[in-house]
Amino acid sequence: MTLSFPPFTKAVVWLLGINTAVFLGLTAFGSRSVIEWVYANLGLVPETTVFHLAVWQIVTYSFIHVGFWHWFGNILGIWMFGSTFESSWGARRFLELFGTGVVGAALTTIVLSFAHILITPNIPTVGASGGVFAILMAFGLVFGENEIMMIPFPFLIKAKYFVLILIVVTVAFAISGCGSTAYLAHLGGLLFGYLYVKFSPARGMSGKFSLSESYYGLQNSYHRWRRRRAARKFEVYMREHDRKVEFDEHGNYIPPDDGPRKGNGGSKSGWVN
Repeated sequence: MTLSFPPFTKAVVWLLGINTAVFLGLTAFGSRSVIEWVYANLGLVPETTVFHLAVWQIVTYSFIHVGFWHWFGNILGIWMFGSTFESSWGARRFLELFGTGVVGAALTTIVLSFAHILITPNIPTVGASGGVFAILMAFGLVFGENEIMMIPFPFLIKAKYFVLILIVVTVAFAISGCGSTAYLAHLGGLLFGYLYVKFSPARGMSGKFSLSESYYGLQNSYHRWRRRRAARKFEVYMREHDRKVEFDEHGNYIPPDDGPRKGNGGSKSGWVN
């Protein structure tokens, strides 16, 4: 048996860095009043999120942690399992998965809190557990046959069985209302991690609903408009100097004695974009 550690991939390092910076900042400089303000305004407080439209809370809550073990457990999960996804899927799709878990866990918590199921709307929720549990669920689905070590126990278990045990334990703790841990957020992360793996496109959501294609399409349309506009201005300028030049509908120069060009083709002397 060999023991190897996952690499520190780029997106994982960024997530670890942000969570660690916030944790150390609150630990070192956060007075009681500052921490209370952070929890009330940046943590997920369902009634504040809904009634005061503090929609940023569905993201910012995930960067706040209570105590060392809360912080350490989440960054360990992000590193140990998230780096595998980033290496396999790429940073963009990995961050989509993590973000889906974070937002999905927040929405789950909000809905169940207003239904008064195990939580009330005025209780703040903090921590990246929703994103971590989405990663864990996805790991069990995608890399289910991989074996992982149940530290500190010296034996290996397949990832799919590990995730199954995790689900059972999480459901049991959520139903029992054990402690102050937001197990509802864990369940939301598991659910949305499952939905992401099962229903997201192979290239990820940003691949299917990419803004980049629309952006470049608009950019090209703008450049074509500028070219046509410049061509018209040049035609006017040359007529004022008793010379005639012509451009086609695409803003391409038409040499003398050449008929109007068809389609989108261009002459050797034409303008190109």
